[in-house]
Amino acid sequence: MLLQTRSVTGTARRLGLSQPTVSRSLAELRQMLGDPLLVRTKAGMERTQRAEDLVAPVERWLAHTSALLHPPRFDAAALDRCFRIASTDYGVLTVIAPALAAITAAAPAVTIDVVPFSADMMLKLASGEIDLIISGLGADHAGVHARMLFADSYSCIMRADHELAGQDDPLPLDAFLAWPHVGVVVSDPAVDGVEVRLGTRRGERRVTVRLPYFHAAPALIAGSDVLMTLPTRAAVRFAASYALAVRPAPVAIDRLDYRLLRHERSVRDPATTWLADLLAATCASPS
Repeated sequence: MLLQTRSVTGTARRLGLSQPTVSRSLAELRQMLGDPLLVRTKAGMERTQRAEDLVAPVERWLAHTSALLHPPRFDAAALDRCFRIASTDYGVLTVIAPALAAITAAAPAVTIDVVPFSADMMLKLASGEIDLIISGLGADHAGVHARMLFADSYSCIMRADHELAGQDDPLPLDAFLAWPHVGVVVSDPAVDGVEVRLGTRRGERRVTVRLPYFHAAPALIAGSDVLMTLPTRAAVRFAASYALAVRPAPVAIDRLDYRLLRHERSVRDPATTWLADLLAATCASPS
């Protein structure tokens, strides 16, 4: 500022500082650089050659500093980035798939790498190895911000001519427990959300097959008596696609709260915020 105004008084006025404060700063700069920088002439204060040589580099430095402190407005169209998202196939079905067209339209260079759940995924979220987690699991972890996406009930799918098919009321718990089941585990170590929700009666559920994903299950169900319990959004789709019957799960199996998790380290990142907002907006209601 001093090199531009060539005036202690003018610099003090523009910076909102006292004249003695600016004078002290000029004295410190003179001592540091070993040059008077500004000298008095009949026409007023003029820059020395050393000061002239400093003007352009200082202006470039100030411009770079300003760009760092005040980054340009976020532009999704210019974004070239790979986002890593930890998700089950249910998260892909209900959250990522509905948003994909909007993501590619707004940011053609963006890619999404879906990675499976793991025991250390919260550590990976904190380190930046993954950007987001789409999950129905608990979110009580230090530094993790949870955003509610939606709540879903649970339903059972079964072959179309199953003894329990053909009714719209929730399955009685005793009838539910009397039949074999396909279990789905969604993380490492394995967590079966249905067993968790059965509480003290979880030991009565006979699981014939356990899977780490939903999509292989219909092939097992169509030719057997097994039941599969999964969030209703997925159950309705599978039932329609594979000619299966669907019936509400026992009322003891409580709803699923589905959340988008991100770490404190990324909550101010405009790119991650843009993606999180888009995912949340497009999954707000069942498709």
